[in-house]
This record gives sequence, structure tokens and C-alpha cells, in this order.
Amino acid sequence: MEGRATSVEEMEELGRKAAEMIHGACVLGLVGGLGAGKTHWTKGLVAGLGAPADVTSPTFGLIHEYPGGRLPVVHADFYRLEKAEELIAIGWDEYLETPGVVIAEWAGKFPGLMPKETTWLFFRVEPDGSRTVSIGEGPAGCG
Repeated sequence: MEGRATSVEEMEELGRKAAEMIHGACVLGLVGGLGAGKTHWTKGLVAGLGAPADVTSPTFGLIHEYPGGRLPVVHADFYRLEKAEELIAIGWDEYLETPGVVIAEWAGKFPGLMPKETTWLFFRVEPDGSRTVSIGEGPAGCG
């Protein structure tokens, strides 16, 4: 799931490779600033799982669902949320029961609402303009 990308295509390829490592239901918490590659990585992951979907950032809709692949994907974006209560009100607990992959962009805003088995991925824009993805401390919930 980790790696370095110097283009959008390479970031999507990192996501596709991550999909090969997912064998069951899991929760992925994505952390990183604007433009760090979270949505492009997710686009690659969804494609790698075989879902015929046009993945876009759910910043305004908050949640997008991508069925039809090897595993269904729920893609959330916490960027516009201010309080944990807003996330709870949209049914976050029910989404976490999805028998597939749950991806939360900006998950670091509400770490207390993420399950303990969340796999944390950190996205960074490096000084040379490349992007890196690294796995954070904690249990690896996908496997």
C-alpha cells in the first residue's frame, strides 16, 4: 500500500496495487493535505477491485458508494465536517458495517470514530513535488 508517485497515473497505480492486497472487509483511514493524492489513490484502488465506477471526491456529497467489484467500496470524505456529531448523523456506524472496503479521506479529523483495526495511510507532498504514501502505526486491518 506504500509507495512514491511522480504523476497522477503513478498514484492510481499505487491504489491498484493496494487492491491486490485486500482480501476482505477493511477500513482505510487516509490522512494528508489537499492535493496529496488521496482521491487518485482511491480511484486506482476502486479500479483494482474491479468496480466499473468513475471515482470522484465525495467532498460535497460526503459519501460515495462503488458496488460491482470484487468487494463493494464506501468512499467518505470528512473534509467539510466540523463535528463528530455530523458524521454520526449521516450513519457512519452503519457504513462501517459494510461487508467491503470503507475508505475515509481526512480520517484524522475524527480518529475516535474510526475502528481500532483501521489501516492508516499517510499521504505527503514531498519537496520535489512527488507524493508518498506510507502506512502508519497500528493494526493492519486488511488482509
